Amino acid sequence: MRRAAEIARAGGVIVYPTDSCYALGCRLGDKVAMERMRAIRQVDERHHFALVCRNLAELAVYAKVDNSRFRLLKSATPGSYTFILKATREVPKRLLHRSRRTIGLRVPDHKVVRALLAELGEPLLSSTLQLPADELPLNDAQEIRDRLEHQVDLILDCGPCGIMPTTVVDLTGETPVITREGRGSTAPLGI
Repeated sequence: MRRAAEIARAGGVIVYPTDSCYALGCRLGDKVAMERMRAIRQVDERHHFALVCRNLAELAVYAKVDNSRFRLLKSATPGSYTFILKATREVPKRLLHRSRRTIGLRVPDHKVVRALLAELGEPLLSSTLQLPADELPLNDAQEIRDRLEHQVDLILDCGPCGIMPTTVVDLTGETPVITREGRGSTAPLGI
């Protein structure tokens, strides 16, 4: 984990497992690494990345969270969810949804990414590892290496971790709205 954190701090792009599927990650403030992730995914600036956080306290640094949203987040984290929330000023403008000023945030439940985040000491900018021509995210570390070895700086091989992306929950309105059903159950959300 120490080496993975060093690589991310030095501007690297890493592949790491989550509780839903493998993801690409880089340091939050690294514009060059972010552009490398966009090139790998072949997405433009309209594609939004998520911040993967260690816990709810870290999440609250980057998102505006009132008491009712905090209770909902606490009931569903850590887990396979991405929450869309209004961003704080701590989020770089280039990461915000332009008209809504929102950001996607996660607190995953996978021991490897949790150890990586603890070692890094800050969130990772993240995107599901799904390549443009593929219907599903990549799930085999050897295939990831075969296809991306010269485009990423590190692959954390933890065996298969799934192919279903997170459930995306928009918490910007009065009531939560599921914008994508994924691996996270809607039961803890009361929806």
